[in-house]
Amino acid sequence: MQRSSNIGGQAVMEGIMMRHKDNYSVAVRKPDQEIIVKIEEYKSVFGKLKLMKKPILRGVGSFVDSLVIGTKCIMYSASFFEEEEEEEEAGGLTEEEIAKKQKKQEREEKYFMYFTVGLSVILSVGLFMILPYLLASLFRKIGATETMITIIEAFVKIFLFLGYMLLISRMKDIQRLFMYHGAEHKCINCVEQGLDLTVENVMRSSRQHQRCGTSFLLLVMLVSIAAHFLFVAVPVMWIRVAARILMVPVVAGVSYECIQWTGKSDHPLARMLSKPGLALQKLSTREPDESMAEVAIAAVEAVFDWKPYVEEVRREQAEEHV
Repeated sequence: MQRSSNIGGQAVMEGIMMRHKDNYSVAVRKPDQEIIVKIEEYKSVFGKLKLMKKPILRGVGSFVDSLVIGTKCIMYSASFFEEEEEEEEAGGLTEEEIAKKQKKQEREEKYFMYFTVGLSVILSVGLFMILPYLLASLFRKIGATETMITIIEAFVKIFLFLGYMLLISRMKDIQRLFMYHGAEHKCINCVEQGLDLTVENVMRSSRQHQRCGTSFLLLVMLVSIAAHFLFVAVPVMWIRVAARILMVPVVAGVSYECIQWTGKSDHPLARMLSKPGLALQKLSTREPDESMAEVAIAAVEAVFDWKPYVEEVRREQAEEHV
């Protein structure tokens, strides 16, 4: 069992975000091939509210924070590919006009970020939580019971999720994003295996990781399927639909606890629960090139002192073989 480094990450446009404890970094390869790294303090949407540190609730908080920070980092990475156009537009402006324009742009980007996060949640709930139930409910016309509808809903939900993953994995731009996703995993695996953080070692490491967001999403699907059987006996359809929406935070919280446990445990049940998510990562990751590995290394080194950690891992590995 690999020793967890507690590093989390996400692929962004031509780059990678890495988070460790109270900081996160975004490393992006600009069009001129320079790697630029930005480091920011991690601030939860819920602040330092102690209630959000409790089991289940901490999963909800982590999910919301991941959406907000992830969207922010994607927008930041995309900005480097808009700079040339903006510089041309700003050519005839005074410094004061440029400052006002930048301030306005920052405000608009903030509103757009929260709008994007909200829309993403609404679309995800609608597509993967409500639509499967409505489609499965059509079988009521041929005499299907509510239990049968819930079972059909489960298959529809899995079909939609896997179909969505397969569809986007064939898009050229998304394939490049998935290559950076693979570089992110390889970099974290490299450190957690006790290897020096070099391009060669990163490229040799696995692109699958147990704490991946893809595995989390799959767990959300499976936990939601189990949760829906709680409402089979509810006689009113709109209450069953509302219950599915209200259960989303609980499902996210339970899934978070599961992914944390499977990522740190060597229990046979943990390994069994990890397998579907690891298999799905064959779709959500691609083999990166060495330039992407360089970006991943830059992102990790900005927030994590890996050398003492690697030494500790090697010491533990040596003790296990004694």
